[in-house]
Amino acid sequence: MKIEEYTEAFTTFQDDTLAAIERWAHLHTAQPQMVCGPYQGQLLTTLCRSSHARCAVEVGAFVGYSTVCMARGLDGDATLHSFEVNEEYEAVIRRHLAMANVSDRVSLHIGDAKTLIPNLFSDGCSQIDIAFIDADKRHTKDYYELLVPRMRRGGLVIVDNVLWGRKVLDLEQNKDADTRCMHAFNEYVQADKRVENILLNIRDGLLICSVL
Repeated sequence: MKIEEYTEAFTTFQDDTLAAIERWAHLHTAQPQMVCGPYQGQLLTTLCRSSHARCAVEVGAFVGYSTVCMARGLDGDATLHSFEVNEEYEAVIRRHLAMANVSDRVSLHIGDAKTLIPNLFSDGCSQIDIAFIDADKRHTKDYYELLVPRMRRGGLVIVDNVLWGRKVLDLEQNKDADTRCMHAFNEYVQADKRVENILLNIRDGLLICSVL
């Protein structure tokens, strides 16, 4: 048994609703691997619950899998502001939120998060407790810079895909823009005195930053 299989075997696994959302992505999208999956999804739920988040943010909802995972970790009167740039997924996301009975905890924003995030404070969110970034990799730093000043002290900014298929380990061999962008972002966060950070070797790499 591989170590990944062992760790997943002793982790609360996805229920039928999450399994159905993941299956839908495999059947109807060209990139089903964009679903964060049950292991990472459970981590998102746990972090949201343990942080007692009142205001959470997700940049990049895709089909709503991670959205459901985060919303399930929130108290009933908390809000997850989820941003998805692709309007074609709006109906799908809303259907999946309804399937999981978390629609009342999610405020779905369709459009460019870079222009929409600054409006959060006028939308009833005074400080952000936890944020998950899983969107266009070349704009990861832009999302990060928009979120960090709006986080409460001790708030968590979680960034996905920071290992980028392990390509960041060999920049000479992998000179594509996305790989170099993710490596540059990792270097930027490592030098950022506003946060403490830990890079977890989970799936495609998960960077967790605690705002000081």
